[in-house]
Amino acid sequence: MRRGVLVKSVGVVDASADTVFEVLLNLERQRRYEWDPFTSDLELVESYDGHCDVVYGIYDPKYLTRWLSKRDFVFSRQWFHAQDGTYTILQLPVAHKKRPPKFGYRRITLNPSTWEISSINTPMGTNIAKCLVTQTLEIHEVGWTRWKNNHCSKFEKTIPYALMCQVSGLREYIEANPSLKVQSSTAVVQSKVSDISISSSEYEEQDMRDEFYDAISADSSSEEDESDDEEIDLKAKVRLKNVAWAISSFSFKKSSAIGAHKELDPNVAPATIDLSNFHGSLRKGKDDSDTNCWASPSGAGFMIRGKNYLKDNTKVIGGDPLLKLLAVDWLKVDEKMDRIALHPKCLVQSEAGKKLPFILVINLQIPARPNYSLVIYYASDRPVNKDSLLGKFVDGSDAFRDSRFKLIPSIVEGYWMVKRAVGTKACLLGKAVTCKYLRQDNFLEIDVDIGSSSVARSVIGLVLGYVTSIVVDLAILVEAKEESELPEYILGTVQLNRLTPDSALHFGV
Repeated sequence: MRRGVLVKSVGVVDASADTVFEVLLNLERQRRYEWDPFTSDLELVESYDGHCDVVYGIYDPKYLTRWLSKRDFVFSRQWFHAQDGTYTILQLPVAHKKRPPKFGYRRITLNPSTWEISSINTPMGTNIAKCLVTQTLEIHEVGWTRWKNNHCSKFEKTIPYALMCQVSGLREYIEANPSLKVQSSTAVVQSKVSDISISSSEYEEQDMRDEFYDAISADSSSEEDESDDEEIDLKAKVRLKNVAWAISSFSFKKSSAIGAHKELDPNVAPATIDLSNFHGSLRKGKDDSDTNCWASPSGAGFMIRGKNYLKDNTKVIGGDPLLKLLAVDWLKVDEKMDRIALHPKCLVQSEAGKKLPFILVINLQIPARPNYSLVIYYASDRPVNKDSLLGKFVDGSDAFRDSRFKLIPSIVEGYWMVKRAVGTKACLLGKAVTCKYLRQDNFLEIDVDIGSSSVARSVIGLVLGYVTSIVVDLAILVEAKEESELPEYILGTVQLNRLTPDSALHFGV
């Protein structure tokens, strides 16, 4: 994995997050020249689904040094709007066949960077918005060491320095334009080129991939947004929420899944689950240093809704999962495969599988070349209580399932930009991507079509680009929305440790 030094430029800007986001994405030359000391002369090359584009830029470096030739560069921008209102923009160098090296210009590779724009609470009654803008830039370790050790080499004459000045330029530009300071309504910014798709032959990635789930696509209405944002006044309570999280980390060493016992039938004696009877194509890891394997972590790495969440918005540390992780299949498929639990080779159809009280099958369908399916199998030691939240989810309508099926990701180890893209925020998968449900016999299968969303495709693309060096934890939940359903509990967890794409087992129909 590439090693580098991360530097940050942070500033409080007197404008809404929506406004700052729009200014950052705007490619209008005259407007950018007023605040951007480096990437002012930009041109849109390609756009993809309103969440990603490819940009070509040129600049004359005479303000850095007089003896260098003109430079040009190509980079991609991918943007996401998180459920808490935060905008994230990822910028990565790419190559594009529509913009080959140009005569008279030296083609350079821009440093990978991210922008994060989050709103700041302002006093009630004021119409002036504020947001925190954070720019993170990766500088290769060799260059950074040279600048530190060589007193003759001036950092203020370098390209990274010019990039880091963008935050201060943005602040001054908005300060000089009072009309930008007024609170604005939420805006969805999309690229001006709407109906152009990127073919693999034109869009060649250098060290760039796409991204994973810190946000939901703009065309997906999220129940998480509705339940979290409309039930309370975030302006008054967002600070309390942050304080509550800090307090909960001290007050709750581990949430003991209060009430989770009622999800399974209390009148049935627990069955013994012998894990040696179940095997997937991906092996279980021996220890933390093992690779290309899975593990079953506790829920302590995830924050979930506490007993009083509807009153104080407090989240608590997750407890042990309700369901036991049986096995994981890492499969290579020619075409997207649904209803995998019905396949004769699936462990659900084994003699041991048919004897289990209940099995939950999560089939994450990953678009790539080739396509992959990551199939995760969970089991309970007792039948599901029909009157519980889990019972309503298992036997409920698809619309109800879509509104409750929640995933929380966490990158334990991996490239910094992947961590920025993934985050640790919960996502209602049924609202972000297309999910299909198959309820039969003693199992429920959920087929998650990641390719059904442009945001999801770009997210998983970034993860796949660094998958051999990533350790990711996932938690599956049924979202609690009523007081009687609280506190939340974790259905199941899985840790995926540095997967190797070539190790996926080819799985035919």
